[in-house]
Amino acid sequence: MIRALFQAVRRAYLDVTLRSGPDLRVRIVERPGLWMDAADLVALQGQLRTVASKTLPVGDLNYGVFAEGGTRLNQTIITLVTTTDGTPVAFNALAVMEVDAAPRSVEVLHLGLVMVDPAYQQQNLSWVLYGLTCFLIFLRRQMRPIWVSNVTQVPAVVGMVDGMFSDVWPSPKAGPRKLAHLMIARAIMADHRSVFGVGDEAKFDEARFVISNAYGGGSDALQKAWEAAPKHRDSAYNAFCANGLDYVRGDDFLQIGQMDMAAMRNYLRRSVPRSALLSLAVAGALVGLRRIVLPVLYWGDASKSWRDLRP
Repeated sequence: MIRALFQAVRRAYLDVTLRSGPDLRVRIVERPGLWMDAADLVALQGQLRTVASKTLPVGDLNYGVFAEGGTRLNQTIITLVTTTDGTPVAFNALAVMEVDAAPRSVEVLHLGLVMVDPAYQQQNLSWVLYGLTCFLIFLRRQMRPIWVSNVTQVPAVVGMVDGMFSDVWPSPKAGPRKLAHLMIARAIMADHRSVFGVGDEAKFDEARFVISNAYGGGSDALQKAWEAAPKHRDSAYNAFCANGLDYVRGDDFLQIGQMDMAAMRNYLRRSVPRSALLSLAVAGALVGLRRIVLPVLYWGDASKSWRDLRP
């Protein structure tokens, strides 16, 4: 156990495992394409495809983490949920995008492709698949706000993202759009369409943040009819999607928001089950130890240098 903790602290990228209830395990793997050996990388992609095969009724995906060559895994954070015997049941492929939003570039975490085995869709995994990785990255960045993006036509997801993150736009409950939202959205649509499988022919409505004909860039199998799209318990989000999107054509909302202190507080209070708080605290402590505590200790060591820190 002690050896595993030290290994987790010393890694350049996140590779954290924690429990989610008595029967499930969560593994967060950051940019595996940059450090994982070829055999483990193939095995990881195989686990993702296993979940996808249980989720998609027809068709296949050929973008993002499923693209040939696996180069997208260089810029992706995988959150993988398995049973205790190792059977994969859900994942989120969160993309890290360097977005050129004038006057400076910003890092945006795209909430990415989320898939859950139908047999586990009632297991309350949304806190793991949508917020957990953002929470840990937020801690690692010394609690500096992080921009997040999301592309979806599912009312349940539109509402969940709006409730989990701060300053989300568009939303039926949002205030006026800010300039930062527009600049980030423009940059994402200009340079990062391939991350979420949107083709060049898709149009972007800057007034409503709606991507029309969004399923022509490799994500065709994900398009849903209105009747099949999971609804939110708050009817405001259902009406927002029904009135704002053309489900026959295949429209999506592009949501832009932030993980900040307010979002982290709401996430811990509303989303995380009490049974998982201890595991989350341990994972957060490891991230904080490597990014905050250890550099301070190394700085005080007059005998050695450490990366950019000098004795």
